Amino acid sequence: MKTMLRTLLTFAALTVGSTALLAQPAVKLSVVDMAKVYDNHYKTEEANAKFRDAEQKAQEQVEELNKQGQTLVDEYKELIDQSKNTLLTAEARTKAEADAQAKLEEIQRKQGEVQNFRTNTQRSLQQRIKTHRDLLLEEITKVVNDIAKRQGSTLVLDRSGPTLFGIPGVLYADPAYDLTEAVLAEVNKDRPAPSAAAPAATPPPRPPLRPLPRVSRSPA
Repeated sequence: MKTMLRTLLTFAALTVGSTALLAQPAVKLSVVDMAKVYDNHYKTEEANAKFRDAEQKAQEQVEELNKQGQTLVDEYKELIDQSKNTLLTAEARTKAEADAQAKLEEIQRKQGEVQNFRTNTQRSLQQRIKTHRDLLLEEITKVVNDIAKRQGSTLVLDRSGPTLFGIPGVLYADPAYDLTEAVLAEVNKDRPAPSAAAPAATPPPRPPLRPLPRVSRSPA
């Protein structure tokens, strides 16, 4: 009797467990290339244009500061020459040497100004880029979630980045389970109409923001 009771209890437990397993929804995996969606989002294109414009304006300011600095360097060299000119009086040479020292200090201040401008501008631009990226990825993620739910996906994997071993996070995925194009279509549905004006030509690449050349005081 006890053996029969244990058997019935075991059968009942297995039945309950099987019923619970059958109640679980079937797993449906989907993938999405988040990097592709981000790069091809119209808001990224708009932001990149603004970032390029800000960088170009910053470069122009640096070039103007460098031009001012080069003028100071030329004036400093002229004063050094005067301080060594034996045709001038001793008093004139002494004054030229003192003026050269003052000019050197002005050059050093200008060098610091250029360096601070470069550092602050680059830091500000990097922060703007990071803020844009974080906000846009948050927006894209919401769209991915909405589409995944509509299509009955239970798990979505990002196939854009490599693992710690440097290999793709998703080695293979049936295109039928790839949400990338659907997400792209959704995020770009509100893309503004292109302007009737012809697009501006892409400016040539500019050199990196460079500091003034270092100047050391020539020996008297």
